[in-house]
Amino acid sequence: MSLIKRKNKSQYSDSCNKIFGYWRLRTMYSIFIGYASFYFVRQNFSLAIPSICSDLHITKADIGIIISIGSILYGVGKGFFGLIGDRYSARYIMVIGLTASAFMNIFLGYSCIIPAFTVFYALNWCFQSMGWPPCAKLLTHWFSPTEIGTKWALWNASQQVGSAAIAFLAPFILVRFGWRYLFFIPGLAAILLAVFLFNRLRDTPESLKLPSVEKMTGLASVAEGSKWNLEEEKKLSYIETLKMALANKFVWYVGLANFFVYICRMTFLNWGPSFLLEAKGSALTAVGIQMAFFDLAGIFGGIFSGYLSDKVFKGRRGPVSALCMLILVVLVFCLWAAPKDSQIISSICMICIGFLVTGPQILVGVAAADFASKKAAATASGFTGTLGYAGSAVSGVGTGFIADFYGWNSVFFMVIGSAILSAIFFILTWNEKSRVLSKSGDYEKQS
Repeated sequence: MSLIKRKNKSQYSDSCNKIFGYWRLRTMYSIFIGYASFYFVRQNFSLAIPSICSDLHITKADIGIIISIGSILYGVGKGFFGLIGDRYSARYIMVIGLTASAFMNIFLGYSCIIPAFTVFYALNWCFQSMGWPPCAKLLTHWFSPTEIGTKWALWNASQQVGSAAIAFLAPFILVRFGWRYLFFIPGLAAILLAVFLFNRLRDTPESLKLPSVEKMTGLASVAEGSKWNLEEEKKLSYIETLKMALANKFVWYVGLANFFVYICRMTFLNWGPSFLLEAKGSALTAVGIQMAFFDLAGIFGGIFSGYLSDKVFKGRRGPVSALCMLILVVLVFCLWAAPKDSQIISSICMICIGFLVTGPQILVGVAAADFASKKAAATASGFTGTLGYAGSAVSGVGTGFIADFYGWNSVFFMVIGSAILSAIFFILTWNEKSRVLSKSGDYEKQS
């Protein structure tokens, strides 16, 4: 008889299944709203930049330095709070981060000099890094490896929702109240949303006296005293958590892949408008539409990639990510080779690039959590995020330098090369899946 019980209803009562389902849904919508709230008090700064520069006579170079400092601290923070997140309550870490970020926004609204903007912006991004790791932890504890790719992608759409919400409200706030209220209003709203998050969110199933997700879905042995149960009940030290995450070569593979994925993604996000205006002759309104569809396509691309990795490739993230990046090479080349003033071709290419590059970016976090196990999911995911933002920093400085001195053609060589390198690292994880799926496979063979 198999040690894996695929139909868990015979094992747990209908009441237990309903309670577990209720908390899964509650956790998902809570972290969706919560993470969207982080973007509500993150993206407002870029929308306020023109007014800040005009009102306070601060240069774009000064703003650029402030943004770079924040990005570096955010990348480091994701790794640090990933380690903390695996040890302590995701609920408290996320709520504290959102509340602190809200207050930094209020302080930014009162700022008048560059040092103040630098300090509060940098602190804001430090607290912003407390958003991702708790979500990674909660997703891996409430959703099984056979469905987490899709669920992770659905949650990841909260980024676009939060960004769109503040982008929609910003013009009204700027016109009616001025740029300072673009920090005050989102800051106060984030405090209220943090209260909502504290009320709605809880930690792992075990903290609510519920069975683990592996037991509920039949992916782990339910025999008392089994090796699997002993492993899951063991509390890890900081060193053991780090070792589980960073001593795993597959976590490094997806982390390095993420470095190159972010070079590709952030090059288009940060420099796409400049390229389309200068090299493709796009009108300003057309560029806005093309970039909007780039983001929108990313939502669907992420969900589609997550579904493929769950259902078609049975929990393997490497094949989907590698194929996306290889096809991306073709699309980037098509955009590069498209005739000037060819708005339709450029738009189609931008939509397809947005669709393709978002999937691997999402699946990196899923894969890292898979390889390290859910006990070190936040640490592994945070580490790959740190490498990703290192790629973002390279993209920001590198693309600007290359475009200035060597032209846009050389920028495309950089993007194509990065896409190929990321695909190679993803290919190295082609047959790998989560530890629990590997164990369940071993159990099935023994039955």
